Amino acid sequence: MSTAPATPALSDADYNRETAALLSRIEATTDRWLDADVVDIDTQRTGGLLELSFTDGSKIVVNTQPPLHEVWLAARAGGYHYRWVDGRWLDTRDGSEFYAALSQHASAQAGKALQF
Repeated sequence: MSTAPATPALSDADYNRETAALLSRIEATTDRWLDADVVDIDTQRTGGLLELSFTDGSKIVVNTQPPLHEVWLAARAGGYHYRWVDGRWLDTRDGSEFYAALSQHASAQAGKALQF
């Protein structure tokens, strides 16, 4: 059962804008970390799919799901689905926030505290 609050549906244009901003923010953050020698995370983006590769060989995949207007996150710990609610991407199961979850999973896989 979903605990994410119901929200008016996004238009396709709004969904595309918000997911483009999300993927760009993740890429910009990892680029800054790489430039500052904070952590080595390689990124590869193909359309709406962004793959983060860690030095231990693990990956995190962030994938847009346009037909559902969702964003999916796959990490070593599992898979998660997010919907846009009141200006934030919230987990469809427990209502947790996307960037907090991404930070938690990236920190675990990188072996150091990271904050997106």
